[in-house]
Amino acid sequence: MTDQAFGGAKIALLCDDRLLVYQRDDKPGIPWPGLWDLPGGGRENGETPLQCVQRETQEEFGVAIAECQVTWRRRYDGILPGSPPTWFMAGEIAPAQIAAIRFGDEGQRWQMMPVAQFIHHPQGIEHLRRRVAEFLLQSV
Repeated sequence: MTDQAFGGAKIALLCDDRLLVYQRDDKPGIPWPGLWDLPGGGRENGETPLQCVQRETQEEFGVAIAECQVTWRRRYDGILPGSPPTWFMAGEIAPAQIAAIRFGDEGQRWQMMPVAQFIHHPQGIEHLRRRVAEFLLQSV
């Protein structure tokens, strides 16, 4: 999973039929203000896609995700014309990790949302809702 040209990575972390999500800050000037998002973000310092989601999940939720927890990975073209490709991953989060979450200073709140609710949530980030649905179809 080495990809030299990508802008960032996101991960769908599931426990049973629930998905780790957070509601973004509702500030002008940030992408998708107030919408429901997944752990992850922009690439830093030549990270691999996995290192990117591991760092972001640690920063945003205080949780370390091991490589063996990541069970699905896919590279997507950038969502805007001319934007770099991104990576989307999926994996499992353990109940003990959920209990240990220490939410960072980005976002309003977090929750373990039913996966179907996120996929259909009008305030979920649209391309991430589609990617979660695609992952579920391919993992059946």
